Amino acid sequence: MTEYSSDLLRLLASRGYIHQMTDASGLDALAMKQVVPGYIGFDATAPSLHIGSMVQIMMLRRLQQAGHKPIVVMGGGTTKVGDPSGKDESRRLLDDAAIAGNIASIRRVFERFLTFGDGPSDAIMVDNAEWLDALDYIPFLRDVGRHFTINRMLAFDSVKLRLDREQPLTFLEFNYMILQAYDFLELSRRVGCRLQMGGSDQWGNIVNGIELARRIDGTEVFGLTTPLITTADGAKMGKTAAGAVWLNEDQLSAYDYWQFWRNTDDRDVGRFLRLFTDLPLDEIARLDQLQGSEINDAKKILADAATALCRGDDAAAEAAETARKTFEEGSAGDALPTYAVSGGSITLVDALVGLGLASSKGDARRLIKGGGARVDGAKADDDATVVTVSDRPVRISAGKKHHGLLNSAD
Repeated sequence: MTEYSSDLLRLLASRGYIHQMTDASGLDALAMKQVVPGYIGFDATAPSLHIGSMVQIMMLRRLQQAGHKPIVVMGGGTTKVGDPSGKDESRRLLDDAAIAGNIASIRRVFERFLTFGDGPSDAIMVDNAEWLDALDYIPFLRDVGRHFTINRMLAFDSVKLRLDREQPLTFLEFNYMILQAYDFLELSRRVGCRLQMGGSDQWGNIVNGIELARRIDGTEVFGLTTPLITTADGAKMGKTAAGAVWLNEDQLSAYDYWQFWRNTDDRDVGRFLRLFTDLPLDEIARLDQLQGSEINDAKKILADAATALCRGDDAAAEAAETARKTFEEGSAGDALPTYAVSGGSITLVDALVGLGLASSKGDARRLIKGGGARVDGAKADDDATVVTVSDRPVRISAGKKHHGLLNSAD
C-alpha cells in the first residue's frame, strides 16, 4: 500500500476507498496544510438514495472525520438532463416540484452521516440548479463548450459503451459531462472546493472538471475515485432480487435494512466492515479472521453498526432484537414489515406482494412454486393458497431470512 503523509489519504487508503487519483502527491500535500473542501454529486431521481450510494456517502463522512469539509451537491439541475453512465436508455425527466421534494427527502439521510453547519469542516449541501438554471446557452457554449472536443467526449466509456450497444444517446444526455465539469468550476469559485470524489465510472467526468478549472481559472483541483463495489459473487453492490435497498426509512424498514447487511456473503464481511462502519481497523481484522459459524457474529456486528449509522441506534437495536426473536425463538418481533388485511382473508400471492417479500405477483408465484414461501412456518407450495387472518398476526416468510406479518384491518 502506498504511504501517505496526510490523515485524509491514510484513512481512505486503509479502509479501501481509493481506486484512482489525478495527482496523489499534490492532494496529499494540500491535505497536510489546509482544510480541503471536497464534493460528491447526487442526482435527485427518487425520494431516497439506495445502498449503491453508500460508499460515496461514507467517503464524505471520512473526509469530515479527517478534518476536512464535505460538500453534498444535489443535482437539481443535472437531474433534468440525466447521467448516461452505465445506462442503456434515457432517464425519465422530472419537473421542478418533484426534484425539490426528492432533495428534501434525501437530505434527511445525509444528516445522519455528516455534521452540517458553518464551521471550517462542517458539511454543506448545495443544489447545482443555483448556477445551471441561470446559464445562457450561447455564452455557455462560447465560454465553456469550446474547451470540449467531440472526439474526446466520444471516447469516454459512458458514451462509448452506450453507442457500442447501439442504444440511443440524446443530445441532452451528451451535455451531462459538460455540466458536471462546470459544477466543479463553479464550486471552486463559490466555496473553494479543491476535490471531487466519485465512483470509478465518474473518472472521465471528474477529469473534465479538473481541466476546465485549470484552463478557465488556472485553479489546481484534484480528483479521486473509488473502486466499483461488487459482492464476492460479482454482483453490483445493492442489487437484490427484492429490488433496491433504500436508505430512507419510509422506503424500506429498519429490519429489512438490517437484514441486508446480515445476509452479507462470508467473503465480504471484512471489506464491508472497513467501508461501511466506523469500527476500528484492529477490531475489523479480528472479526475478519472468524471462521465457520462464528462468522455470523461478525455479520451481526456489521448489520448493527451499518444500521445504527443510517437509521439510528434505537432502530438498529430493535431490528437486531426482531431478528433474534424470529430466528432464535421462532416468534415474531415488532420490527417486521406488516400488512393490514380486510375481509378476513387474502391470497398468499397478494400477501407476499403486499409485504414487499415479492416484487410482483409473478415473482410471488415463482417463489411459492419453488417451495420458498411459508405461512406461520409451514411450507405453502400452492399458489392458490388463501391465508385467513383474525385477531392473531400471521407470519409470512419468503425463504429463510425474509418475513412479514399479516394483521386484520377489521
